[in-house]
Amino acid sequence: MKNLKYSVGIDVSMKDFACCISVINDEQDVKVKATHKFANIESGFGALLEWVKRHKKEDLPLIYTMEATGVYHEQLAWFLHHKGNSVSILLPNKAKKHLQADGIRSKNDKIDARGLAKVGAEKKLEQWTPPSMELYTLRYYTRQHQSLNEFYTATANQLHSIEHSQFKNKDIIKQLKSSLKLYEKHMKELEKLIAQLIQSDPILNRHYKNICAIKGLGLLSFAVIAAETNGFILFDNAASLVKYAGYDVIENESGKHTGRTKISKKGNSRIRRILHMPALCAVRDDQPQFQKLFERVYERTRIKMKGYVAVQKKLLVMMYYLWKKEEKYDPAFKKEVAPALPGATHDELLNEALIKQQN
Repeated sequence: MKNLKYSVGIDVSMKDFACCISVINDEQDVKVKATHKFANIESGFGALLEWVKRHKKEDLPLIYTMEATGVYHEQLAWFLHHKGNSVSILLPNKAKKHLQADGIRSKNDKIDARGLAKVGAEKKLEQWTPPSMELYTLRYYTRQHQSLNEFYTATANQLHSIEHSQFKNKDIIKQLKSSLKLYEKHMKELEKLIAQLIQSDPILNRHYKNICAIKGLGLLSFAVIAAETNGFILFDNAASLVKYAGYDVIENESGKHTGRTKISKKGNSRIRRILHMPALCAVRDDQPQFQKLFERVYERTRIKMKGYVAVQKKLLVMMYYLWKKEEKYDPAFKKEVAPALPGATHDELLNEALIKQQN
């Protein structure tokens, strides 16, 4: 039996990270070579490389696999990437499902690291590509803007409730109004920073002008999509992008049973959230390809939100192709920008299955 590949699974927490190095042979047997725990600081990163070097006896491919745990994995991922290593970052739910499929019910750092090492050994995972500094900064701006917007909405609802109650408290009302003004001020400041960043970067500015020729898409929606997709660099096709955003379809049929078909929502909710208003505008502003798509879906389903979600998906896919081809949107172009997805004969078949989403 010949060994084929080494895999290092890493379970990261705030203070430390547990590691497991495994090797897979040509019969697909995964053997654990060693496990260890390191401090989640730069000296721990260097110690990890030395530890791997001691246990990697053969000149075989090596991949580091870790979960996306908030921000705690980022420094280690950047360190490994800059050292020329192959790094793959999984969503936590994917790693969890793999462990469950292997019949593992217990959970601790060591078990999780072993599970990640096995995933990396058995599967051909996509390599992680870090975003550029501009996109990284843009992501901070857009996510902070969303947080402030959510605070603003919650505070406005609280203010509305107090103002319409039987007993009003002037001090609390004054505080809430002051908070609303502060949130609004900070959001405007962030919008200026986002605009300055996009205008100062030639590549981002060119894509912005090309894509935002679509009525309904604006500076903020463009910024969120660009930041959350890392400039579409990780996507080889539109189908993978649709899945990443949670617009992929889940069917529920078995024998005579026919359940409800729905979108998975197992993806980036920030993308679905930001495309809600652009979809409404795209239909309202009399843009034929969006309006006709909405009308076709609504005519069959009699549910408006199904039509709007179909338009959201279409907007996202159109942005992808405009970005990749570096073309400006032409409203007179009547053909589908994106080809049919696998398993569908036409774009409408997928759109018809989309249901009302929660923002």
